[in-house]
Amino acid sequence: MPVPNLTLNNGVTIPQLGFGVFQTPPEDTQKSVEQALEAGYRHIDTAAAYYNETGVGDAIKATGVPREEIFVTTKLRNGDQGFDSALRAFQNSREALGVDVVDLYLIHWPYARHGRFVDTWKALEKLSGDGRIRAIGVSNFLQGHLEELIANTDVMPTVNQIEVHPTFQQKELSTFTVAQHMEVEAYSPLGQGADLESDVIKGLADKYGKTPAQIVLAWHLAQGRIVIPKSVTPERIVSNFESVDVSLELDELGRIDALDGDNRIGADPATADFDQMQK
Repeated sequence: MPVPNLTLNNGVTIPQLGFGVFQTPPEDTQKSVEQALEAGYRHIDTAAAYYNETGVGDAIKATGVPREEIFVTTKLRNGDQGFDSALRAFQNSREALGVDVVDLYLIHWPYARHGRFVDTWKALEKLSGDGRIRAIGVSNFLQGHLEELIANTDVMPTVNQIEVHPTFQQKELSTFTVAQHMEVEAYSPLGQGADLESDVIKGLADKYGKTPAQIVLAWHLAQGRIVIPKSVTPERIVSNFESVDVSLELDELGRIDALDGDNRIGADPATADFDQMQK
């Protein structure tokens, strides 16, 4: 069963299931991305702050998969926010990836105390207008950040990439994001493994003869989110990809919905204030 595509608000299509490389060591990135592409993934998500863009680019070249078949996302580091610095940082990312055009470029965090994300967004608008980026979006933006951005810029973000997993669903933020015609993209979609221990998840895995991770990823896909699991284990890379074959009943989706709590794993965008630059 092929990975479904979603159409962003600017008409660009994006594979709904992608492969993330957060916390993948640079020396392991090329191999894991090659394995993901061989497994069938065609959407790779990295970031300048992961310091592994070069490995992603090397994998794309090594596999021989046509560039136009691969959707590449990367993100701007907080310390590179600002109009001119964002333009420079994008060029550095593009060179590290070895691509002429980046498919999706995101502001990684609002970094709101510094008051730069509006000017940063205007740089992304310019890059998009120049044809160097196919779609632009944000990550970790809360409703207030989105409202400020929308009120002061011309181009609506296509995506808001946020932490979403069964025990931390951010339903209000997701609803607002979708109401603005943006896609929700889930990172840490498995709760970094913790959510896989839920009795509900394990029970459904037993019922369908699937892994708990496949059940959770199928839940994300059924909810209409873009989802980017990560792994460096070849068997899990393949297994996660096979979640597109899993179909859950409506009441089963509701049972996973009911696991929602306050189990944030990552930093809180309301207070996060780190520059993401290597020291």
